[in-house]
Amino acid sequence: MKKILMFTMASCPYCRAAHRWMEEILQEHPQYRDIPIQIIDEVQQPDIANRYDYYFVPTYYVDGVKVHEGAATKEIVQGVYEKAAQ
Repeated sequence: MKKILMFTMASCPYCRAAHRWMEEILQEHPQYRDIPIQIIDEVQQPDIANRYDYYFVPTYYVDGVKVHEGAATKEIVQGVYEKAAQ
């Protein structure tokens, strides 16, 4: 399994939706619970966020590779988990 790194902001409605979808996906696919995930709030942790190349949140990296940036759908978020599970 590969690590997921997610960049987010508390004020972002797209990030809140992505978090809800992540919870739903984990309920539907409990095998994804073992995937390590680190969630970085770019406002609270700018020192970490500034090391990465992205403009929009939510942004997902899997094993250090950016796999999605910006507004996401549940299908996109599930795809992030699928990539990490490989």
